[in-house]
Parts: sequence; structure tokens; C-alpha cells
Amino acid sequence: MNRLAFDEEMGKQLEALYRIGDAVRRRRLVRRALGAASGESILDVGCGPGFYCAELLGEVGPDGKVVGVDSSPQMLALAARRCEGHDNVELNEGEATSLPVEDARFDAALCVQVLEYVRDVSRGLAELHRALRPGGRVVVWDVDWATVSWRSADPARMARVLGAWDEHLVHPSLPRTLVPAMRSAGFEQVEMEAHSFATADFDPDTYGAAAVPIIRSFVPGHNGVSQDDAEAWAAEQQELGDRGEFYFACLQFCFTGTRLG
Repeated sequence: MNRLAFDEEMGKQLEALYRIGDAVRRRRLVRRALGAASGESILDVGCGPGFYCAELLGEVGPDGKVVGVDSSPQMLALAARRCEGHDNVELNEGEATSLPVEDARFDAALCVQVLEYVRDVSRGLAELHRALRPGGRVVVWDVDWATVSWRSADPARMARVLGAWDEHLVHPSLPRTLVPAMRSAGFEQVEMEAHSFATADFDPDTYGAAAVPIIRSFVPGHNGVSQDDAEAWAAEQQELGDRGEFYFACLQFCFTGTRLG
């Protein structure tokens, strides 16, 4: 399996993706679930280019602190630029399964679309639990990619493309097992909420349209998909959009829990 390389080029793609309307909506949902308050200390695991870190700084205020952890130096460099001018943000290189933070340091933690890339999910959840103070809150957000529904006149090709896209993940359907996994890690009051991201327009402000160029660039050489297949698939999506016949839908899942005692 070849993973996505979270390098400088991917950083540019992610920065553009995280600015679209659907991504803004998702960050709003995540922040609402997290409920950060003034003066709190927040941990962002897999902070990427730092959108959450920058936005959470406004919620915790000057007396609070935000710590971002990511395994990619290129992502951390983007996050540092985004949070420039704030002395209450800390950005550290590290893995989700071995967080470079002290025990029981944080009031809340978030981990958004990260654990689906992590082989040892149990260890990642245990690290989140370790980092939280008693009473601390966690938000974990991941996608069940099997819920993707996407229009195509060539369903066999679409199935190959989606199967190829699954190869960039360790756990394409992680949400199915996250509730018991979080409980096993010690979290209590675990709850799950599903959010639909769907569109009938080839609108670059939606995940459906914005994902097309990223998928097109990844899938050649995976699951029997050739470069010509990938180009034809992407061209069909554009043509469907031009005719007003585009359709995309998927479910993303928000999990919340608390470290008690």
C-alpha cells in the first residue's frame, strides 16, 4: 500500500482543500463538538497546515494554549506561518502513537481525519487519553469511505477508482469500530454523530468536486487503474458537472468522549 505523501506539494493541495466551504463547515462542527473555552489548553493531533490551531487560538484567548502535533515537517511549517504572531501556540513533530506531550496536560484534544491513516489505532487513542486531564474532552473525526455514493456511467471504473483511493488509507471504514475502541482506551460518555456531505453540483466549494484532482493524481497504478482510466474518470465527473448531472455524497463521523476520574 502506498500512502499519500504529506510533503510540500500535498501541503499546497490541502491548504486549498481546507479553504472550501465544506471544509469550513466541518471545522465549525468540530469546534462546536470540542467546546473550547477561554483559558483552556487544547491539543490538535495531526494538525496539518494549522487551520484548527489558528481558529482555536481565538477561542482559548490569550490565557489559553494550543499545541499542534504532526509527523510532517512540511505541514508544521505551514502551521507555523498560519499561527505566526501568537506566543501561546506550540507546534511539535511527532506521531499520533507517541505524542511528545506530558501526561494529563490538556483540557481537550481533537484528532480530525488522522486515525484512518494510523496502523495502531488503539495506541493512538491511548495517547489521546493519556494527554487529557481528568474531565478532559476528546473529538475524533473520521470518514467511512464505503459510504461514498458517486454518479458514473461506468460503475465498474468508478468501483476500481474508489478501491484504488482506499489504498491511501490504513482503515477506510474506521468509524465502524471507533466507539468500542474509544471505550477500550478508557474514554467514557462516548457518542457518535454522522454528518452528510453531499452535492448535486460540480462546485469546487464541495468535497465531491474538490477531491477529484487529488484522487486523479493518486489512483494510477493502484487497484488496476491506469493513468488513462484516472483521466477518463475525472473528465467524466467534469462533464457530468457541465450537464448539471453531477452527484456525490458521503458520511463523516464525529466521535466525542471524556476522560473521567
